[in-house]
Amino acid sequence: MTRREAAMENFKKGYNCSQAIVLAFADLLPVDETMLLRMASSFGGGMGRLREVCGSVTGMFMIAGLLYGYDGPETGKIKADHYAGIQELAHRFEEKHGTIVCREMLGLTVRHDVPVPEARTAEYYRKRPCVEIIGDAAEILEQYIREHPVK
Repeated sequence: MTRREAAMENFKKGYNCSQAIVLAFADLLPVDETMLLRMASSFGGGMGRLREVCGSVTGMFMIAGLLYGYDGPETGKIKADHYAGIQELAHRFEEKHGTIVCREMLGLTVRHDVPVPEARTAEYYRKRPCVEIIGDAAEILEQYIREHPVK
């Protein structure tokens, strides 16, 4: 199974968009899956259903941080290089979807949605492009990792 397929399947199992991404890349990380899933749990629905940055994008960023990030109070080149990588991931996602903002991709006008998630029914999956968006994010991140081997 590809990482794209794994991420899409994770979402279909009920994980939020951010969790679906981090779980698809968990084997690359020296972090317990439970901790990854808890870390990503706040970012579904565009950050707790605030409909801001798409959870699949924050999932990409979290994995990139764990693979390429820094762990000190950096202010110079190390931070700039890392942020350049994050911006590159965002740009690749925007090229495909026009935005990284959840509500814009879903065509919603509401900024802060109710906190109760919708039931995952056949109708839910029919009206939401989330499964494909998550697959695209996984594919973008996988390609980025191939191009930027972890040191």
